[in-house]
Amino acid sequence: MSKTYLIIGGGQAGAQAVDTLRREGFDGRLVLAGEECELPYQRPPLSKKYLSGEMAEDRLPFRQRAFYDDHRVELLLGARAVRLDPGARRVWFADGTGMNYDRALLCLGATARRLDCAGAGLEGVHYLRNLRDASSLRAELRAGARAVIIGGGYIGLEIAATCRRLGLEATVLEMTGRILNRVVAPAVSEFFTRAHRERGVQVVCNTRVVALEGGTRVERVKCADGAGFEADLVIVGVGALPATELAASASLPLDNGIIVDEHCRSADPSIFAAGDCTNHPSLRYGTRVRLESVDNAFEQAKTAALNMLDRNAVHDRVPWFWSDQYEHKLLIVGLSAAHDECVIRADPLGAGFSVLYFKNSELIALEAVDDSKDYMAARKLIAGRNRLDPRKAQDWSRDLKDAL
Repeated sequence: MSKTYLIIGGGQAGAQAVDTLRREGFDGRLVLAGEECELPYQRPPLSKKYLSGEMAEDRLPFRQRAFYDDHRVELLLGARAVRLDPGARRVWFADGTGMNYDRALLCLGATARRLDCAGAGLEGVHYLRNLRDASSLRAELRAGARAVIIGGGYIGLEIAATCRRLGLEATVLEMTGRILNRVVAPAVSEFFTRAHRERGVQVVCNTRVVALEGGTRVERVKCADGAGFEADLVIVGVGALPATELAASASLPLDNGIIVDEHCRSADPSIFAAGDCTNHPSLRYGTRVRLESVDNAFEQAKTAALNMLDRNAVHDRVPWFWSDQYEHKLLIVGLSAAHDECVIRADPLGAGFSVLYFKNSELIALEAVDDSKDYMAARKLIAGRNRLDPRKAQDWSRDLKDAL
């Protein structure tokens, strides 16, 4: 009897899972259910080229509909899954319909953390997680408008860069002492602070938003210290929360995401999960992590799909991330939290630099600014658990691999 494999979620992970299942020989019924009405599409351009108008909407999908038709993938678009019954192996959708499955893969992603203050519901307040958000925001990006961005993380800074390219005034309000505080070294924060200020962005740190003010539409942002910032529109980028409601309905264990093992399998043997919604073990770093990155979603989805086919694959990739802001590219590989030494490796001519993190002389992470060569070397060195001489590694005149 033919089996039914159900993929819930139409992002990077969901799209990759159906591709891998068919490539690896799954010949049963394959269903991809997505809450959005669009074909699965790329998310990174939403804050950059799509938002600026450089990329048309029809270039966003990973695959055109013909791919899904040719590979016998049933698309349930605009279908929000609301309840999951592991015992019956059945899912229910918001319209009251349901379907049974033999194995399911949850690729639910994450949702934007909402602003919790007076005026948060005013018109002109935007979040950016999906195409609808991006299209709504893009319609308001007109030269001369005053954009206030709450949150100095990746999304906030990429949007600020896009705003400046389009001729808007831009102000970034960050609650902590520096932008990108949770993800990079102070030197990297300082570099991007300068880059934004040189292009006219007002970057304000150590400030907490307490209210948005206006009639029916936002007009200003008020902070705890009494400062106020006039605004024609506000973009909120204060983090994301894993989408776990569906897993909770199935009583699956949760802890900052859906708990999965190294095979991307949940506590229920017929339910797998991949991408931003998961809390998974990193065998390389000996800890559990939840990662919000395209690469992790891609790799976890491949692993989950293989294990849905009983291939006993293990997810143990070294994570990596990137951000494009103006002409600068930030590349990060590895996890730096457990480091005991940190050195900066910089081109004396100012063309780029890297921050290297060590634990017992083992390279565990690297942040590269305009330095793809060091980034590529670090990916291999970190995966191979190589020990380097930090002093040699700091010397820009030698290749990073020569610091072994």
